[in-house]
Amino acid sequence: MTDTPRLTDRRALKLHRARAARRPQLFLLDEAAADLEERLSEIKKTFTKPAIVGGMPGPFQAVLPPSVSVLDDDLLDLTRGSHDLVVHAMSLHWADDPVGQLVQSRLALEPDGLLIAIFFGGQTLHELRTVLAEAETRVSGGLSPRVLPMGDLRDLGGLLQRAGFALPVADNRTITVRYKSLGDLIRDLRGMGETNALANRHRAVADRRLFQEAESQYRAHFSDDDGYLLATFEMIFLTGWAPHESQPKPLRPGSAKGRLSEALGTQERPTGDHIAPPRR
Repeated sequence: MTDTPRLTDRRALKLHRARAARRPQLFLLDEAAADLEERLSEIKKTFTKPAIVGGMPGPFQAVLPPSVSVLDDDLLDLTRGSHDLVVHAMSLHWADDPVGQLVQSRLALEPDGLLIAIFFGGQTLHELRTVLAEAETRVSGGLSPRVLPMGDLRDLGGLLQRAGFALPVADNRTITVRYKSLGDLIRDLRGMGETNALANRHRAVADRRLFQEAESQYRAHFSDDDGYLLATFEMIFLTGWAPHESQPKPLRPGSAKGRLSEALGTQERPTGDHIAPPRR
């Protein structure tokens, strides 16, 4: 039996996060934490036993000061049924098994407990992905994975149902950041621990010409009128509840007490009937 291919080099990711902790650039995580705080304020429930899952928990701990924090390892260090809120904080995009992460989060919740997962989505850094591919083709005649592939909102919403959550909701928020140079963008990625930790990445030191060509392509295709480079960051928010008998449930087929035709004021016809064409 062969091992399942891994998306992420966990050792490299850990080293990148340790480097980021020394010189953090966490403004996007601060934005995510502020959004989390606003969402929680709109829920008519007080959470007293929260847990945070992720490698850079600081901004989220500020929102949930009494929380337990654990790393986003393959096996989450959470006790079953011990939390009323789990925040999977800006790390699910690095998961080899995102559904497994969500299932473990659900098992850590008590009945009617809430999960909020926040992570980067498929539009994130699409500009950087494009220019690096073009630059590498021109410089070396080939391609290597340099930007993490991320899921589309339409596909990611189904993860909650697969993981067994009730009342699932998926939405997103897009932030565009302006940079003077490609180096400034890479500095911020390092400060968030979000540089390349793909398991199948090219390990050799990149040719300087690659980044020179990439910046040239960036300025040609993804800059504004003032000459700033534009970088897109898409944040995905998945919200779901651990099942509980008090939650709303869909009606059984055939249990409706009214007819749709009556509500719409139209004539109801049995299936298979055809409407005659108008007379000339």
